[in-house]
Amino acid sequence: MAYQHLFFDLDHTLWDFERNSAESLAEIYDNFQLESHGVASALDFATVFSTINLKLWNDFDRGRIAHGYIREHRFRLVFEAIGVQKPAFSEKLGEEYLEILPQKAHLLDGAAEILAYLAAKNYPMHIVTNGFDSIQARKMVSSGIAHYFENVVTNEQAGAKKPDPQIFAHALGLAKATPNESIMIGDNWIADVQGAIKFGIDAVFYNPKKFVFEEKPTYDIQHLAELKAIL
Repeated sequence: MAYQHLFFDLDHTLWDFERNSAESLAEIYDNFQLESHGVASALDFATVFSTINLKLWNDFDRGRIAHGYIREHRFRLVFEAIGVQKPAFSEKLGEEYLEILPQKAHLLDGAAEILAYLAAKNYPMHIVTNGFDSIQARKMVSSGIAHYFENVVTNEQAGAKKPDPQIFAHALGLAKATPNESIMIGDNWIADVQGAIKFGIDAVFYNPKKFVFEEKPTYDIQHLAELKAIL
């Protein structure tokens, strides 16, 4: 199969969300003196946040909650899970997190190298993300990868989120691409892989933790360098 257009997810596929988030939360822990509010350590804060945030985004992918719910409630849920009273400044804390986070630049292992490799082969590349417009754009600039992508499609722009076929239709329309000449690369089984395959697009499951599902993706990789064998 000679693919002509490559569609990438951003968070957890190229941009190292967990590392960038942990760094941001460590800054917030210090800035807001959370130890004095009963949060034992920056590591505890980041660990609980990661669990809550993942569940919220999974609920969002399944259509159980709206986008805005994540911003509005995740830090409240984090403090509840830690077992401390939500501080009065929690809304400000959430705003600062979204200010600090997209300034972080860490990419996942092999991301910079594979993007340079694919660009040298003249592949048109695009981003399809369920993240927030302004936040995702800033992440890409901060990490030095924005110039690789012709289009950045978000759920806000498309009026639909992965795995909804509407966002894939919107992305392919912008790229002037057809499903059979396109491939989606992402880490999210429901949003990226199932969403793409149901739309008729081949999918690469970026799967460093080696999850196994009954259904099979078109390709299953544990490291981004494995894309060289496909593309």
